[in-house]
Amino acid sequence: MTDEEVLTEFRAADALLEGHFILSSGLRSPRYLQCARVLADPKRGARLAEALVARLPRDLNIDIVVSPAMGGVIAGHEMGRALGVAALFLERPEGVFELRRGFRLTPGQRVLMMEDVVTTGLSSREAIAAIERAGGVVVAAASLVDRSDGTADLGVPFYPLIRLSVPTYAPDALPPELAAIPAIKPGSRAA
Repeated sequence: MTDEEVLTEFRAADALLEGHFILSSGLRSPRYLQCARVLADPKRGARLAEALVARLPRDLNIDIVVSPAMGGVIAGHEMGRALGVAALFLERPEGVFELRRGFRLTPGQRVLMMEDVVTTGLSSREAIAAIERAGGVVVAAASLVDRSDGTADLGVPFYPLIRLSVPTYAPDALPPELAAIPAIKPGSRAA
């Protein structure tokens, strides 16, 4: 799947939004990718996951997929299905990622940490730390979209389906055209 084909999937799902958005990192952006919309169609989600699996090195030997809730749950499930392995998710009931609901990792289990979108990499690094605390070995991270323009350092090999260069701004350093538009918070986490 080419980058244009990936973007076509997002456009078809009305998941590529234009406006003034507050990202979970607190940064602001004129474009937002609402992965929940693109993943609402199971066939579309399966196509995207299969395309991403095709980009992964064959020698990763992934035992299980673990993703952070909320945004990564469906993406992680689809990756688990495409890889033929189980998929678990992390939650933040007290502000720190942890496995719940009886989910467990076997010590040394080889994990693919799966996100929907990576912007700064902060929540991905937090998820990786939680997986390691639970005994997993994160062999790689993946996401549908890398919004960091390739700058996010997750501490493990990182394989996005698509890399997008979308500008982000600190709230006190907005360009005038963005400052003139009311900001909305479309994600699942408070800024």
